[in-house]
Amino acid sequence: MDLFDKLLSDKGALGQYSFLDEDVNYYFFPKLEGEIQPRMKFKGQEMLAWSLNNYLGLANHPEIRKVDADAAKEWGLGYPMGARMMTGNSDLHDQLEQELAAFVQKPTGMLLNYGYQGIMSVIDALVDRKDVVVYDAECHACIIDALRMHIGKRYVFPHNDIENCERQLKRAEKLAGEQGGGVLVITEGVFGMSGNTGNLAGLAELKKKYNFRLLVDDAHGFGTMGETGAGTGEHYGVQDDIDIYFSTFAKSMASIGAFIAGPTEIVNHLRYKVRSQIYAKSLPMPLVVGGLKRLDMLRTMPELRDDLWTIVNAIQSGFRERGFNIGTTNSPVTPVVLNGEVLEACNMVRDLRENFKIFCSMIVYPVVPKGLVILRIIPTAMHTLEDVEMTLNAFDTIKSKLDEGVYREAGVEGAMMAKT
Repeated sequence: MDLFDKLLSDKGALGQYSFLDEDVNYYFFPKLEGEIQPRMKFKGQEMLAWSLNNYLGLANHPEIRKVDADAAKEWGLGYPMGARMMTGNSDLHDQLEQELAAFVQKPTGMLLNYGYQGIMSVIDALVDRKDVVVYDAECHACIIDALRMHIGKRYVFPHNDIENCERQLKRAEKLAGEQGGGVLVITEGVFGMSGNTGNLAGLAELKKKYNFRLLVDDAHGFGTMGETGAGTGEHYGVQDDIDIYFSTFAKSMASIGAFIAGPTEIVNHLRYKVRSQIYAKSLPMPLVVGGLKRLDMLRTMPELRDDLWTIVNAIQSGFRERGFNIGTTNSPVTPVVLNGEVLEACNMVRDLRENFKIFCSMIVYPVVPKGLVILRIIPTAMHTLEDVEMTLNAFDTIKSKLDEGVYREAGVEGAMMAKT
């Protein structure tokens, strides 16, 4: 069979619905336009947007915009040219990674160009065929992809199940000992779909019994969790038990890039092994300068985090009081879990956008089990309590219509109306 014919014969769980969206970008690959703020344009209409990970509102903050513009004017996007190890280093790169490390209470940091590729390459550099990885079943796709590359053994434990994790650790420790390898445990600070936090305290307790190193992906926790914003480990008082701390700039920092932080000798060792950095151009200077400004605002403007949590607490308590299932979230991520199939989800989303002017992300199978739909709400420091009330009232209406079967009866024809 021709390779392309084979690909087109099975479009996949999401691709099979691409006919709803051809040349329209309504349900998949939508285009929000205008300034990054709670209200943006979609298909020419103003929407209340709950779909951007701009937790602290830095993406369009006037101080940030000025620093970004000034840095681009001074440096351009080309400087420094080359990979960091060769000709792409600078004092400001060094400064940013050390300030990031200090902020998350670690000795040394290392910049990464992107979160997804960066964490994949870091995991690849940390473990070899003799090492065993134990990881949470709900880890992000970037971690799963990294483990697909791992040529050694890996064991998975059900989400946040510490008892099962301990069983996997016993197996891992035995096998690693036989092979002359080590054990790496991987989890997340905040899980981006469910919004609940990793059981970091439980894993810290296990470190007293077993010999393993702990890597935490805290992309959604950095800047939002903890007394100072240093992350989920700080929130639970176990930051010292995290051996390798990872976060991206794409959430609370509203930028591009990522970093790891940990023991100086280990981070310096990784500088010579992380392939996505050794063989790629370094982070452009405007992003580095902008990163320094963003980090300074995280440190010196706790009111941004306070404003975020005012909205988080209001919308999450409102959903719970009205009988909605938002799972076990204990972070800003707010998943509204509903019973329904993909077409029902499309019709709900169309109703929210066309009739209530509310834009949020639709999450369906295979990200969640068949028969479930998540409408994910991402609160930010820029939203208002009026935005919260408007959204809660709209969700009351769509929930009633979902329960009455309105969206099921609308079927494909209802979903296709979004194209007109």
